[in-house]
Amino acid sequence: MLISSAHAQTAAAAADPTGGLMQFLPIILMFVVLYFLMVRPQMKRAKEHKALVDGLAKGDEVVTQGGIAGRVAKVGDNYISLEVAEGVEVQVQKPAVQLVLPKGSLKSL
Repeated sequence: MLISSAHAQTAAAAADPTGGLMQFLPIILMFVVLYFLMVRPQMKRAKEHKALVDGLAKGDEVVTQGGIAGRVAKVGDNYISLEVAEGVEVQVQKPAVQLVLPKGSLKSL
């Protein structure tokens, strides 16, 4: 009596070949949605910020993540010298630059 029940269960499971895949389909779809909504936009922003940091040049007007606005006086490998006032320069790490302002923006501040 027990053996016949076991045979009946295996025969029913073998009859549905897509049953295993259909169980994992919602999980796979969640990972795909997660990639397109979170991972991909973050990688795009990181690429844009790297291009911004690599394109810094002397004379650019920038704002740091800390809110300091100034003009780039010197550009090094890892640091930039930021002139925040006449004769006052501050050393800032390159990745701390958040935004490059249009020319002449500091005069209006």
